[in-house]
Amino acid sequence: MWNVTVKKSVQKNLTRLPENVVALFVQLLRNLSVDGPVQTSWPNYSKLGKFEHHCHLNYHYVACWKVTEQTITIEVYYAGSRENAPY
Repeated sequence: MWNVTVKKSVQKNLTRLPENVVALFVQLLRNLSVDGPVQTSWPNYSKLGKFEHHCHLNYHYVACWKVTEQTITIEVYYAGSRENAPY
């Protein structure tokens, strides 16, 4: 089991996202908690670096997360539109 944390900025941004996107985000959090950071079943999943990953929640929205080295912690640091994604 992985420890998944969500940054406060992401929590705040979730209130502005459509309900169906929030539901997908919650499902992603469950998957991250159980399966870890590699989520090949999610659309457009890819590694962004040695410890960073991302996937599309749907066509317009993405989520980005990073793994803390040598721990079982995953920090979700972005959930929002593709246009503003930090990659």
